[in-house]
Amino acid sequence: MTEARWWEQPLDRLSHAQWESLCDGCGKCCLHKLQDEDSDELYFTAVACRYLDAERVQCSCYTARASKNPDCLIISPENLPKISDWLPKTCAYRLRFENQTLPAWHPLISGGPRSVEAAGQSVRHRTISEDDIDPDDWEELILIDMI
Repeated sequence: MTEARWWEQPLDRLSHAQWESLCDGCGKCCLHKLQDEDSDELYFTAVACRYLDAERVQCSCYTARASKNPDCLIISPENLPKISDWLPKTCAYRLRFENQTLPAWHPLISGGPRSVEAAGQSVRHRTISEDDIDPDDWEELILIDMI
C-alpha cells in the first residue's frame, strides 16, 4: 500500500491526524436519531445538535463537545465496534471498519471537500437545530433520502 492511500490501512494504525482527516465532514453524525422500540431500526432525523454550525457543517465546540453535550457520539478507534451501527452507512469510519472502500465523493478520493455537498451527502442547509423544535416533533423530520 502506498502512503498516498494511507486510509486503507487498519484503523488502529492511523495517527490522530489521519483519524481526524478520515471524516468527510458531512455532518450526519450530528443528527439526532430515533430508534423503533419494536424493530430496533434506526432513523436519522433532520434535527441537528445545537452545536452543529449548519453553514460550515462543523461542530462549534469540537474539542469540548463531550463535556457540553454528554450525548455526543464521539467516534474513536476504541468505541467504533460498539457504535458503528449508529453511524450513517456512508460514514468513512463505518466503511473502513467494515473493510469497504471510500466513495468517490469522499474528500480523500476527490481531492476536495466540496464533493461531499455536490454528491448530496452533506447536511448543509438540510437541518433544524434541536433548539428550534420540540422533541415530540422529531419523528416528523425523519430523513429517508440521504442516510
